[in-house]
Amino acid sequence: MTRADGYLLDNQQTEAGRRFEALATLFDPSTFRHMERFGVGSGWRCWEVGAGGTSVVSWLAKKVGPTGKVLATDIDISWAASVARSPVEVRVHDVGAEEPPGEGFDLVHARLVLVHVPDRERALQSMIKALRPGGRLLVEDADPALQPLLCPEEHGPEQRLANRLRQGFRSLLADRGADLAYGRKLPRLLREAGLTGVEADAYFPVASPACTALEDATVRQIRDQLVTAGLATQEEIEQHLANVAAGSMDLATAPMISAWGRKG
Repeated sequence: MTRADGYLLDNQQTEAGRRFEALATLFDPSTFRHMERFGVGSGWRCWEVGAGGTSVVSWLAKKVGPTGKVLATDIDISWAASVARSPVEVRVHDVGAEEPPGEGFDLVHARLVLVHVPDRERALQSMIKALRPGGRLLVEDADPALQPLLCPEEHGPEQRLANRLRQGFRSLLADRGADLAYGRKLPRLLREAGLTGVEADAYFPVASPACTALEDATVRQIRDQLVTAGLATQEEIEQHLANVAAGSMDLATAPMISAWGRKG
């Protein structure tokens, strides 16, 4: 992530680990499918930007083997102890404010990172600069404005409350500089940056136990900010958490748009 005052989803909060696990369950299959298509394998040099959790870093480490390298960076590396061994190097780095931590990478990947970075243009240029000629960039980001609802089928009071709290979450993100329509811009931004063979797709979970786990952890993480901003009361949040725990609602996420291209 980028270094920013008031970042809404702090990696050091107790709920962060549960969020990382849920995000990995939801999105790792899509991410790994793209990386498999690129042919990631023995000897590759990879940079995982804003690594957050450990699942992608661990997967890449197995793929590149002892002759490869996986550089995992974030502004908060408190999560990194379990993966900080060869071929993984962990480093504190702010992708939106610092020069790239190296060059000649075969793959640079960022998932659910740039939407939160104030200087997204600089971050994207830094990631491209770090690639070797012919190297691959894979950027995956949510687009909450494309699908803003937690409950796409809003058929009762529980769903209406859920969607109102999700709207409050989006408001908090926007107030902190998140671009809630960033995902859809990625193909154009990659082409304009000079990458070739640019393609994109989207993954949109509509009902999954991992969506339920993600919502519970996220709301617990931001509940004080929701109340302070006047977007919800503690009673409404407790009712929503009880509704989520009951398992009677079909919860969705914002679409994650994956865009990729090759450096000329």
